[in-house]
Amino acid sequence: MRKIRKGDDVVVLAGKDKGKRGKIIRVLTNDRVVVENVNIVKRHTRPNPQRGQAGGIVEREASVHVSNVALFNPVSGKGDRVGIRTLEDGRKVRVFKSNGEVVDV
Repeated sequence: MRKIRKGDDVVVLAGKDKGKRGKIIRVLTNDRVVVENVNIVKRHTRPNPQRGQAGGIVEREASVHVSNVALFNPVSGKGDRVGIRTLEDGRKVRVFKSNGEVVDV
């Protein structure tokens, strides 16, 4: 079970976008995530008439290592570490380390 999933609201802990909040767009296989409006890079693209793609400078999100983001805890209003706990019925759920609140409902 992953501690951070697609659609989670996260806070960036390190780097040029430290302190920014955003949603996870994609989770990549090499422990990296793409966060909405975070780590924006400029990509110079060549036009491709077969795809109908215009050339130019495109701004898009680059990936961030998963260790540099933390799940946003709405109770404390800050980023928080996440653990995994097994419930009585056998389900595994994510919980915030600071207050033990269940993330998944």
